[in-house]
Amino acid sequence: METQASLQQYLAEWSVDNSERAAITDTLLALADASIKVGKLIARGSLAGSLAEIVGNNADGDAQKKLDVVANRIFIEALGNAPVAVVGSEENETALPLDPSAPLAVGIDPLDGSSNIETNVSVGTIFSILPADGNTGEAKLEAVLQQGRRQVAAGFIIYGPQTILVLTVCSGVVTFTLDPDSSKYVSIASDISVPADKKEYAINASNYCFWHAAIRAYIDDCVCEHTRSDQDKFNMRWVASLVAEAYRILVRGGIFLYPEDDRPGYQNGRLRLVYEANPIALLIEQAGGKATDGMRNILDIEPDNLHQRIPLVFGSARAVERVSDYYGDRKSRISRAPLFAQRGLFRD
Repeated sequence: METQASLQQYLAEWSVDNSERAAITDTLLALADASIKVGKLIARGSLAGSLAEIVGNNADGDAQKKLDVVANRIFIEALGNAPVAVVGSEENETALPLDPSAPLAVGIDPLDGSSNIETNVSVGTIFSILPADGNTGEAKLEAVLQQGRRQVAAGFIIYGPQTILVLTVCSGVVTFTLDPDSSKYVSIASDISVPADKKEYAINASNYCFWHAAIRAYIDDCVCEHTRSDQDKFNMRWVASLVAEAYRILVRGGIFLYPEDDRPGYQNGRLRLVYEANPIALLIEQAGGKATDGMRNILDIEPDNLHQRIPLVFGSARAVERVSDYYGDRKSRISRAPLFAQRGLFRD
């Protein structure tokens, strides 16, 4: 395929003479068209009105901004014209039925990172596509509650200096940039692979006092590892926008951590399994990385409700496995005793 192929060309080649893939293609193109509308709205900023104004709370109790509501409406309207039986959105209390005869289900976070709207930091859209065949009636609404491994496609869009679509149809990860002149997504990279050894971690360090011992120990060792040599020094990154963090890791490697902690409402993590963790995990795994809740592979977890929260650790496979070691059987090697030198899994 040509380097500068459009999204339409890429999907047409992928889905030729295959009706199941054709349905996925139609759904992805509907999502792409909706994202262009949302991206143009975001680019107008305050010229489009008070997009950061808090207008209520979503079904899970988080503050809901005007742009959250508008983006949700745009995406659901677009999916209403696609072969989608049901859509589960962060902004709706329950899954919404669309076309009961359609073969697909969609989970979506229409506007990830909305706390950053007024600060001109990248925000995005995250989506998951699942098969809905085999379910009828009320059971069709449960089609969004499947293991992440059942996803047939997933991706996210970043609305930043460039509008970028990151996509997998379970045959590697490809990226497209929105050409503002043609309003088409154009291919920029294929077969993306997460770099293995980048010494970067992303975590909200302001929550340190609330973290569980395993996460504290891991971060302590990241911070202090440079005492052995400057070459081993870790750098910290934190954008507070999941799509921006995920894209950086796909491009540069490293690890992202949003663990559970002891604050009220954070004991089970904060990110949502169905429409945030699962699609990100599929993309990362397709790029050779790994995603867990600290111990379990994200894609193996069975969702029990649309807005289920989960801890999320993803990035370079070796780094994610090291975090699991801190949680697991080797945790006895972690010592935080103040009278002795720090010991951890970076040191033997």
